Amino acid sequence: MKAQANALNQRLLRGQAPSYERLQARRAEDGSDPRAGGPRALHCGWGRLLIGHTYASPEAMAEALLAERPGERDIALYVAAPQQVLAQAPQQLFLDPSDTLRLWFSDYRPAQRVFRGFRIRRAHTAGDWEAINRLYLKRRMLPVAPALLTPRHQGGPVYWLAQDEDTGAVIGSVMGLNHRKAFDDPDHGSSLWCLAVDPRCTRPGVGEVLVRHLVEHFMSRGLAFMDLSVMHDNRLAKNLYAKLGFRTLPTFAVKCKNAINQKLFMGPGPTGDFNPYARIIIDEAYRRGIDVQELDAEAGLFSLSHGGRRVRCRESLSDLTSAISVMLCQDKSLTHKVLAAEGLHLPAQQLAASADDNQDFLDEHQRLVVKPLDGEQGKGVAVDLRTLEDVQHAIEQARHFDSRVLLESFHEGDDLRIVVIGFEVVAAAIRRPAQVIGDGQRTVAELIEAHSRRRQAATGGESRIPLDRETERTVQAAGYDYDSILPSGQVLAVRKTANLHTGGHLEDVTGILHPVLADAAVRAARALDIPVVGLDLLVPAADQPDYVFIEANERVGLANHEPQPTAEKFIDLLFPHIQPAR
Repeated sequence: MKAQANALNQRLLRGQAPSYERLQARRAEDGSDPRAGGPRALHCGWGRLLIGHTYASPEAMAEALLAERPGERDIALYVAAPQQVLAQAPQQLFLDPSDTLRLWFSDYRPAQRVFRGFRIRRAHTAGDWEAINRLYLKRRMLPVAPALLTPRHQGGPVYWLAQDEDTGAVIGSVMGLNHRKAFDDPDHGSSLWCLAVDPRCTRPGVGEVLVRHLVEHFMSRGLAFMDLSVMHDNRLAKNLYAKLGFRTLPTFAVKCKNAINQKLFMGPGPTGDFNPYARIIIDEAYRRGIDVQELDAEAGLFSLSHGGRRVRCRESLSDLTSAISVMLCQDKSLTHKVLAAEGLHLPAQQLAASADDNQDFLDEHQRLVVKPLDGEQGKGVAVDLRTLEDVQHAIEQARHFDSRVLLESFHEGDDLRIVVIGFEVVAAAIRRPAQVIGDGQRTVAELIEAHSRRRQAATGGESRIPLDRETERTVQAAGYDYDSILPSGQVLAVRKTANLHTGGHLEDVTGILHPVLADAAVRAARALDIPVVGLDLLVPAADQPDYVFIEANERVGLANHEPQPTAEKFIDLLFPHIQPAR
């Protein structure tokens, strides 16, 4: 029986899969049907895994798939003849375009490098599940409902997590399934699912260590291989799996046509090379049946059309925003005047002038911020300047972006971004400045470069820490330089500003936002008369009422605010006659 199973595996690897009926007949004849008593469907907390060869017929498998519950994603695996399953309900089922990969444990080679700073353990507490779900939502994956999991003694899955040893934060997770326990697999296989690493993670190797841990765990149980499913165009993940020895397996999976799977069965949609801030809007529009026309992908320009209505957009800036509102946001001195007239709290501000005038302003406020009058993405901004020399140098740098430069009083606090759409608060996030963690081996410059590569990969190339004067000044203020070896576990902030484009990241605080802050944001949006805006404040905490307004952004980035529905609300604003997103 074992020899027959291995021979079947070899034929599968060579693309010589037998027909659905022949496979079922052979297993019935030789007694190798892994579940003669009935089909196997294992619940993973986000949907069911249906094991293809345990179903008696294509009709039975299609019927099981069509019993998928709302909000879940079921997957039928190891489907030998998918066309026969699809023929049962072609309007409701589709062939999953993901690739299946397999690692034979006989080909596995242990790691040559040791990654430190985190540990791997099983998820078992309510807090663990909450942390895993926060991570999955950041990665736009379905959360896990632990109460729905098939119990482990019945063959259900196990979830592992990676926990940072310094902060205790969950920075990665993966699910594993033992096929021998799950469906009496005569081939003694296993599978890997739901691998995710926090996009803000500064620890290298988390994904690789999670995969290796799962491999070695199943190897110790006497299993023979591990399978996984990966999107066909996910090059980063495929490179990792190829490095570990995974190879393509010619087998198939079938799923239901639902909102969760829409991208998979509707195709890629508009193919322009848009940045993430335009892409999140385009994908939401495409999902709702709105026509998207590319105008200039590099500039983030596109138009949306539906039912005779056409709106042009540059990312989240649209025809609905007036030129006056744009001007009020771009000219930070005008922003200051408009918001001050509304009675909102603002820093002291003046235009940079002579060295004597600048010194007087510095003497009055002790700590300053320098920024171009019309700037974006944190370019030319220097923070917490305490000497005239630093102020004058920052002014010269800011003039590369605008000849007019502002001086502002510096205020301590967290950098809070509030997104207001249609005069309603949709998302709020604390923006954390870029930081690196020492390993006792690499220099500060090398750590910054490594972290930048990870941030670029996580944000589609939008986030990178510049090795400029501002980064150098921040590092030196902490007592280091670019050539310093940072001690293991030492956390070093390398920027003062928290802009995503300069390596910062977002921490969602929408659920705890103080009503005073929400009210101030809406009042600011109405004073500027702008339908979509990102408002930046400095606050002691998101759940406290104190604040100082910093600036308004007329072209706010809607990406990276998961799980808040920023793109959905934007489309609702542009096309109010279309059914709102679920």
